[in-house]
Formats: sequence, C-alpha cells, structure tokens
Amino acid sequence: MDDMSTTRTNDNDGMFKNAARVEEHIERLQSRTEDLGGQRDGIAEAREEPQSPAKRRVLRLVGKMRGKQSYSHTQYRRYKRRWFGLAQLVLLNTVVSWGWLTFAPISTTAALYFAVPESQINWLSTAFLFSFALAVPPAIWLLHSGPKDSIIAASVLVLAGNWIRFGGTRAKSFGLVMFGQILTGLAQPFVLAAPTRYSGMWFTERGRVGATALATLANPFGGALASLINPLLGDVPTTILIVSIIATVACIPSLFIPKAPPTPPTATSGLSNAPVLTSLRHMLRSPAFYIVFLTFGVYVGFFNAFTSLLNQILYPYGYSENEAGICGAVLIVAGLVVSGVTSPVLDRTHAYLLSIKLLCPFVALSYLAMVWAPQTRDLVAPYVLSAVLGASSFSLLPLSLEYLVEITYPASPEVSSTICWAGGQVFGGVFIVVMNALKDSRPVDLDKVREGGRPNGGGSRPPGNMYWALVFQAIISLVVLPLPLVLGVKRLGLSTEEGRLAHDEHREREVQNEVFAGRHEQ
Repeated sequence: MDDMSTTRTNDNDGMFKNAARVEEHIERLQSRTEDLGGQRDGIAEAREEPQSPAKRRVLRLVGKMRGKQSYSHTQYRRYKRRWFGLAQLVLLNTVVSWGWLTFAPISTTAALYFAVPESQINWLSTAFLFSFALAVPPAIWLLHSGPKDSIIAASVLVLAGNWIRFGGTRAKSFGLVMFGQILTGLAQPFVLAAPTRYSGMWFTERGRVGATALATLANPFGGALASLINPLLGDVPTTILIVSIIATVACIPSLFIPKAPPTPPTATSGLSNAPVLTSLRHMLRSPAFYIVFLTFGVYVGFFNAFTSLLNQILYPYGYSENEAGICGAVLIVAGLVVSGVTSPVLDRTHAYLLSIKLLCPFVALSYLAMVWAPQTRDLVAPYVLSAVLGASSFSLLPLSLEYLVEITYPASPEVSSTICWAGGQVFGGVFIVVMNALKDSRPVDLDKVREGGRPNGGGSRPPGNMYWALVFQAIISLVVLPLPLVLGVKRLGLSTEEGRLAHDEHREREVQNEVFAGRHEQ
C-alpha cells in the first residue's frame, strides 16, 4: 500500500512539477518554426497533435501559472537595486522583532511599572505571536502579488503599533499597550514570510539562500538588540519612546523600493506564481511538507518561547537582567555569525537535506542540556549552550525555508513559508502559556535575589524556577527529532522530486547549449 501511495503521489507531483518544462518544449518549437519561416503552420501543427488527458491537464495548469506569456527569448539579469529592497526587509524584520521582545528583557521592571503580575507581561509576547495567525490570509494575498505591497502594509502597522504602545506606556494603560503590541504582531507575517518570495523574484539560485538568510535572520537579530539594549535604556517610557523612533526611521524607505525587476534573474523567476488555491492543494498532497511544517513549527516555537522567557528562566538563580540580556544576545549573535558562514557555502552546494539532518540534533540536544544550565549559577554553561543553540537554529532556518520551496515547487513560495511561519508563531504562543503554567508558584523576593547574586544559596530549585518548563521543552524537542531525519526516504513517500533549483539548472544548461550552438553555426 505504501508503494502504491508513493507511486500515485510521485505521478501527480511529476505531472505538476514538469508543467513548465512541457510549456518550454512548445515554446522552443515555436521559436524554431519562426526561424524556418513557418511559425504559424508549425504552431498549428503542434496544437493539432493528439494530446493525452494528462498532458492537457498539465497545459491547463501551465496556463494558470503563466498565462500566455513566453520567456523563451528572455534575457536573465540581476539588478543592483535588489539590495535596496533586501535591506528594507532586513530593517523591518529587525524592528518588528524588537517590538516583540521589547518587554521580555525587562519583564520584572515592566511588571512593577504597570503594577501587574509578571505573567501578564508574558502575554505581551504571547499575544504578539498569536496575532500572526490572524494576518496570514491578507499576507499571502499581498505577497502573491509582490513583496512591495506587503512591505508597505507592514510599515503602516509597525508605525501605528509602536506609537500606540508609547501612548499606553505614558498613560500606564496596560490595555492600550496590549493593543499596540497586537498591531505590531499583525505586521510580522507581511515581512517575515517575504524573504523566499523576494529572493525568488530578484536573486539567482546561487544567491537565494544568502538573501533568504539575511532577511529572515534579521528577525532574531532584532530580538538580540532588544535583549542587549533595552535593559540599558532606562525606565519603561524612555525605552518605548526610543524603540518607536527607531521603528519610524526604519519604515520610511518602504515607499521607495522597486516593485519587481524589469527582467527575471532566472527561468523560474520569470514564471507567474501558481494560484494560491492551486498551491495549497499541491502543497497539502506532499507528505514531506507535513514533516517540515511540524519540525519547523516546534523548533521555531521553542526558540520564540525560550527567548521570551529567558529573563524569567535565569533570574531566580541570581542572574541579573543585564546578564540574561547578554545571554540572549550571545544566542543570536553566534547564530548570525555561523549562518553568515554557512549560507554562502550552501548557496553553492545546495546540500539542504543533509544540512537539516545534521543540525536538528544540535537544536534538540541544546534544549536538553539547558535543563541544568541555570543551576550551575555560572555564566559559562548558559552562554555556551545559547551559542550552540543559536548557531544551529539560525543555520537551520533559511535552509528549511529554501528546502520547503523545493519540495512544494511549483507552488508559490509565499504560501508555504507563511503557513510554516504561522505554525511556528502559534506553537510559540502555546509553549509560552504552557511553560508559564509549569513555573514554580512560590513568590520571589527580587530584592533578596538581586542582593545575593548568583553565587549565594537558593538551592537547585529556588522559588520561581522554571525547571519543569525546561524539561517540557527538552522532551518535546527530542520527540520531534526523528521526523526531519526520515526526510528523503523514498519508501515513506518523502523523497524530493525535481524542484525549482533543478528547473533553473536545466534551463540554464539549455540556454548555454543554444548559445554555443549559435556560435558554432556562425
């Protein structure tokens, strides 16, 4: 039964994924007949040839994806202006993430300022993550038409959310702050799910991983800035004011980014995106998609939860807010540095699947070791583990997104990436709620903890500790670990058919052969 199911899936996917190639065959026939002076007769003969039902379905699908346009004579070219749009995506992802973790590094200070329990401060991060799911449909719709409209929508929401939060902070209105936080959260899918769409539109197969990594990893980089800088900015109103001013400056360039390149950089960039519903149907028929979705969602969710709760994980053991902030910054900076090294290499090797299988165990084992790290009351263990966790998670993130495009091709990349990001954000919100519920309920004397510092007493389970929350995090991470390790197994229907990368390489070879043949004839 597994073999029969695999055969049917491969047949369907093969028909879908070879659609563009069938159309190219017809276009080459048109081009050749034009050169021979018999364009109309040749096309008419090609169209009058008997076609099987499967071929007719393929051609109808190609018609939906590309209309009646041809790219047989398209000149593929990269434009320097692509870096301007990419830089804007980096800026917006940075300030959106900074808005997400504005209060997390100063959770105890914020709780005192608003006179609310610390669990309510956690809801600022949780509501931000849950709001992602609400914005998924409009985000997919805008990204499908192009990333510029999506970027402008995100900028409007970021501006409104930040200044509403500042007004709520000045008035000490926690409800108004929450409303502004939700608006900022609604902006997230419009830019966080955009990198694969943008890189596919503007970059070649030798630059997509790097472009996707740069724009995607700007999101946790914003979290690193929040963790490192916010505890140093002073009181809560001053912190929110500075963050709002930075966000405003970052939003202004959105008006000036180009909408699309004049000509595509690759063959697949020149193809129109498949309709959203067609992409969804194809994506949901892929067993590998479910594996990637679950793995991506759980690991991104735990990364979100861990960074949101890091201060509360560490301070019962005497770690200061500054030390917890530096720990979060180490996690993210180490990830950025390692990803900066691995992304260019993977842009050339395209070893997506092997890299995923190598990196996932590091993520799971880091969460396992983190169960005991705070109990050491030393900086070395949490800092080293955070560095390993950041390096493996950040390298894994753009790889997963690019691999996702490969296994769902020719589905539109914004559909699969937005859905997977939504899963990661929702999982993150759920994990924060669960981990907060597992927190030790004994009250914490903050003054006593601050005076005593890390070296003095308190035992391995002091009041307010999150030991069982870390155990929960480690167990779920290990349970999910076998899933990415079976990707590519043909007997399970998880092998990858030819995707966007193979199509681009195939088309590039054909163009080179045509050029060589033309020179040889001359």
